[in-house]
Amino acid sequence: MLAPLPFVWPLTGGLLVGLSAALYLLLNGRVAGVSGLTAAATGLSRGAPRTLGLGFIAGLLGGAALAAAFVRRPELQVTSDIGLLILGGLIVGFGTRWGSGCTSGHGVCGLARLSPRSIVATGVFMAVAALTVFITRHVMGGLA
Repeated sequence: MLAPLPFVWPLTGGLLVGLSAALYLLLNGRVAGVSGLTAAATGLSRGAPRTLGLGFIAGLLGGAALAAAFVRRPELQVTSDIGLLILGGLIVGFGTRWGSGCTSGHGVCGLARLSPRSIVATGVFMAVAALTVFITRHVMGGLA
């Protein structure tokens, strides 16, 4: 197992995300967003070609597998109700379709292009996330 300085892996990951988003935009003329490419991979969208979406998803999973093999294998522990997790995933999926993109499309690519829509969307993502944490930890007493 490799043990470099603590900032090397996050920095490397961030650089690879930025590079892949820039290359995707330059080579395809499209913004790289996980929700859009997942929709293309599953046939729910007519945007990107299905094979491109499948390759993107394979790259995400392959990158995670490589990181687990060479960096560290994270310990996963589900401490919440599975039904709540599924409901939360469905709500997030609905929100990404309604908001015309996800945090990767708006937050990484849209902000870099100074897109007004992405600036607003990312602000809303962050505000809702902060409000959700506040409510679940301080109002509900950490139930979620």
